Amino acid sequence: MQAQRKDRSNPVLALLRLIIAGTAAGVLAAAVALPAVGGAGVSAKSAVEALDLKPEELDEPPLPERTILQDSNGKEIGRFYYENRQSVSLDKVAPIMRTALIAIEDFRFYQHGPIDVEGTARALVKNLTQGGVTQGGSSITQQYVKQVLVNKAETPEEQAAAIAPTVSRKLAELRYAMAIEKKYTKDQILEKYLNIAYFGAGAHGIQAAAKRFFDKPASELTLVEAATLAGAVQNPARTDPNVGPESRQRLLDRRNTVLDRMLELKMITPQEAAEARAKKLGYKDVEFPGGCEASKYPYFCLYVQYEILNNEEFGKNPDERRKLLQRGGLTIKTTIDPKMQAAADKAIKKYVSRKDKPVASQAMVVPGTGEIKAMAASRTFGGSKKKNEMSYNIVADAAHGGGTGFQQGSTAKVYTLATALEEGMKYGDGFPSPAGYKANGYSAFKNCKGQNVGDPSHTVRNSSESSAGFKTLESGTWGSVNTFFVKLQERVGLCSVVKMAKKLGVKRADGQKLSEVETFTLGVNEVDPITIANSYAVFASRGKYCKPLAITEIKDRNGKAKQYKPKCSQVLEEEVADAVNGILSGVFTKGTMQGVGGIGRDAAGKTGTTDDYMSAWFAGYTPNLASAVSLGDPRGAAGHRLTSITIGGTYYPQVFGATISGRIWKDSMIAALKGIEAVEFTAVDRSRFGGCTEHCAPKPKKEKKDEEGPGDGDPFDIFDPPDNGDGPPGDRGGPGNGDGPGGNGRGDAGPVISPGD
Repeated sequence: MQAQRKDRSNPVLALLRLIIAGTAAGVLAAAVALPAVGGAGVSAKSAVEALDLKPEELDEPPLPERTILQDSNGKEIGRFYYENRQSVSLDKVAPIMRTALIAIEDFRFYQHGPIDVEGTARALVKNLTQGGVTQGGSSITQQYVKQVLVNKAETPEEQAAAIAPTVSRKLAELRYAMAIEKKYTKDQILEKYLNIAYFGAGAHGIQAAAKRFFDKPASELTLVEAATLAGAVQNPARTDPNVGPESRQRLLDRRNTVLDRMLELKMITPQEAAEARAKKLGYKDVEFPGGCEASKYPYFCLYVQYEILNNEEFGKNPDERRKLLQRGGLTIKTTIDPKMQAAADKAIKKYVSRKDKPVASQAMVVPGTGEIKAMAASRTFGGSKKKNEMSYNIVADAAHGGGTGFQQGSTAKVYTLATALEEGMKYGDGFPSPAGYKANGYSAFKNCKGQNVGDPSHTVRNSSESSAGFKTLESGTWGSVNTFFVKLQERVGLCSVVKMAKKLGVKRADGQKLSEVETFTLGVNEVDPITIANSYAVFASRGKYCKPLAITEIKDRNGKAKQYKPKCSQVLEEEVADAVNGILSGVFTKGTMQGVGGIGRDAAGKTGTTDDYMSAWFAGYTPNLASAVSLGDPRGAAGHRLTSITIGGTYYPQVFGATISGRIWKDSMIAALKGIEAVEFTAVDRSRFGGCTEHCAPKPKKEKKDEEGPGDGDPFDIFDPPDNGDGPPGDRGGPGNGDGPGGNGRGDAGPVISPGD
């Protein structure tokens, strides 16, 4: 580029032009033309001083830049923007693009000062003689100033003032231009202008325009493409190629005007001009949609979005944080794993159709770090009722764009189990668990405020008499026996169970306080898959709770990076977590998942079926990965139950936790963990948890013979003799046990919830 040099035009001629322009066009034209003599000599300087035109510093806020969302491998998975822009340095713009823009907008850009004397005078005369605005007179520097002022405007009134045809506005613009010319080199000004200019079709800045119009970076633009974009900046609204055929024709005509001007200035040859004019417009219409609807992983995208919007680290209020997200030019690296996400998507699609009214949703979390690796749902995110799309984040809580969640069901029983083990109970400890159980008066259950809760006249039931009998921590869990867990919660204390759940990160999806009622252990609180997967991850990590983590690094527009590390704390003894793992591992072989089976490596989990089949869950984990799957109807689970229903093309009389959710969990976990070395659970400390204390099972009478056989749930099916805490499997999830193995028609209805619970 040519070096900057002062305009050596004749100052007398310049003043003469000023007088003519002022007489012919009035005060505004004179005010616009007067500063044109800036840099033209002593007389010009005096004229400028007479109007007190001194450089005034321009506040130049950072340009709105798009924010890019990346997966754990650094690949883009989404973007947020107020204006689709990606600023680039001048050396990343093709020289022909710079030449074309200067030719049509300000061909003496490298010779004049803040304003082009001859260009302004020429424009005034031509516009006056032709009876309209046919030629602009503003320099590129002036145009940059105007764009900055427009971008700064927050309201429609401020935007109108930034472009108002008033003397005061024009003079202020000139003062700013004078300061800009002193502050930056010509190349720097040109770079800033190319990045701030709007080209139409939603493309702000030359890089976004090159990709939007021609699917290539600005550095690779050809003569024809450069002329097209140079022509678009004058009036992008009229030449927007997306508006229609007429606009495209105007853009084509404008391109040819640029080519003619480049030929006139001898910037291109006649042959180059002719060949370029003969070519079609070549508009590619490359879409760069923003927001989570356009993301490959919309539910995870929403989670990340709300992580930013809810965190005061990114701004004092939600508006500031939204501006940062949409305009800050951030690069956000996340935890999402494409392989694990694909595994969840595929498994859900296998069992539940996007057209089904019930929705399956799944979250995968890494134990020991809290990293979210997958968030999937059976329905497409978008909000269209006609297409049966979701309008909120069904995989997460309300704080992350979600809804009210679904009742947790029997997956909540593990918190009571963990409490019992923490308080010293052993595997073989238990008590008679009848088909129905009524608490002893109002004092049986107290919330954490010491208040009596529950209805003493309410009877918690299993689904049939066959589940009655003596149950231990093992057998009661494997069979998911309601009456056993209500009695166990009564023994260890409702408040202790609530506190355990809270330690593991359990909270209601709607953000309200947990409902501390007698059926807490049966899962009456509405929750979300992220929360439940993360609570189960505590057992997998041997008692370490980690806050769910979605973001690992954020780079600002200048490339400065901040790392985000896991936030973890030990909330449960390692040995207690190991003991929980030991019991939950048996769910696959001796309990409600035996009809589905395991995943070929150490795994533990728990099914969950709510009262009257309103929702169905499975939550489980390996030492490497924890996951939770929910299934329910977002129209209202109470009114749309999972009975006599077709899901994924298959008819189900009733849907239990293992029926669909358990199978989704199994298939997705096998695929997600493929290629990852299997890790075993730490062995249970049998010296601490084996056998039983004073709550041992009664010894069977020798003179009585059990004629019904094993598995009938009567008092003679002893799971864990006092000697070693082990024993042959007894009740393997027969009718009335809580969740029924694998869709075989067995299992109870889950929590029997009294009105108001």
